[in-house]
Amino acid sequence: MATLPVDSPLPMVAADVSRGVCRLLLRHDLMAIAEVPLEGGRRADLMAVDAAGRLVIVEIKVSRADLLGDGKWTDYLAHCDRFYWAVPEGFDTTPLEGEAFLPQRTGIIIADRYDAAVLREPATHPLPAHVRKRCTLALARRAARRLMAMMDPDGIAIEGG
Repeated sequence: MATLPVDSPLPMVAADVSRGVCRLLLRHDLMAIAEVPLEGGRRADLMAVDAAGRLVIVEIKVSRADLLGDGKWTDYLAHCDRFYWAVPEGFDTTPLEGEAFLPQRTGIIIADRYDAAVLREPATHPLPAHVRKRCTLALARRAARRLMAMMDPDGIAIEGG
């Protein structure tokens, strides 16, 4: 995915928000990767794990239409202990206060391409142990596959992708 230069005057894009959120997560000792496939055919924009093994999913929205049109996001809750929305600075977060977006369960992060800040912390809903193990293994294997592909793209292609 291409990103804008950090000094770009163009509007924020998801890659910019992702960069800022990843910096925030790293400061809090959460290691994240982007575009994580989940069971059931969904894909998390960012998924992170902390030192205790707790899983966080961050769903990035850069337009109101994308936010209001996303009817599948609740599927992500079964794959994480904590869930955040991440939006660019200046984004109208009013819809995220409505019951349809479960404000008691979800957090909000405001981000730019340099950094991010938590506007609202989410409630923690611990995953059952067997689900946590399955999700953590899938995340670790996805991260390892990406690292292997960077080191030896032909080797991953031979293995089957």
